[in-house]
Amino acid sequence: MSAPFSLLLPVYRGDDPAHFLKAVGSSTAEQTVRPAQLVLVQDGPVGEELAEAIERAVAQSPVPVTRHVFEENVGLATALEHGLTLCAHDIVARMDADDISLPERFAKQLPVIEAGADLVGTGMFEFLDDDGSIVARRTPRTGHEEISRYARFHDPFSHPTVMYRRSAVASAGGYRPLGLMEDYWLFARMIHAGARVENLADPLVMYRVGAGAYARRGGRAQWRSELALQKALRSIGFTTRWEYLRNVAVRGAYRFVPEPVRKIAYRRLIANGGAAGPAGA
Repeated sequence: MSAPFSLLLPVYRGDDPAHFLKAVGSSTAEQTVRPAQLVLVQDGPVGEELAEAIERAVAQSPVPVTRHVFEENVGLATALEHGLTLCAHDIVARMDADDISLPERFAKQLPVIEAGADLVGTGMFEFLDDDGSIVARRTPRTGHEEISRYARFHDPFSHPTVMYRRSAVASAGGYRPLGLMEDYWLFARMIHAGARVENLADPLVMYRVGAGAYARRGGRAQWRSELALQKALRSIGFTTRWEYLRNVAVRGAYRFVPEPVRKIAYRRLIANGGAAGPAGA
């Protein structure tokens, strides 16, 4: 028998009702190893169609559902941190409301957690929002030491794929608001606090890529979040002064290159594990 685990899934007004239902179904009913609990955290008011989809998901869920509704939007970090307090089990799987878990995801991740890992991610397929065609495969770095090294330059985990121990998250200080970088900030602190980490190279999640996905990775807002993240990483000693300067220069410049260039750079240097990227220099 596998250890029981909770599935934590936040939802907010910008989520598509059909995508949300597919995300829930693929991560519960369609899994060969199902979670023992689904924790839905609604971050603020939602529209009528999404509200109906949430009610439908709760009613049709094959696993028990714990639901919390914030009356006002509180932000992802606060929503996730509260969601963790509602999780009945130490092992928690994360999921976003617009992606798809492949059927063997939890069956493959759970044994790694049970063997002693505190945080386990997987590879992903990127697929187009309009026709569902796969356009890229993200293959992450694997092995604790390699992941820890790469984390000094780039987030080594794709956040919709992760499964972790809630106790390890708490030991690292939990989710904290940091612009658009909450997940990376948490994972870096977990590694810094001594968490054992791993990635499965297999793509076990389908990541939805809609219009403007790469445009959103650039601009001044992303630059400000990037700078705040790099300062935070340096403040706890996770990066050296040289790594800080390198990251600000390389990752900062990435935010301002034209979108077509950003798309190519991302897929060549990051989506495939960054094998030729600056982290390996």
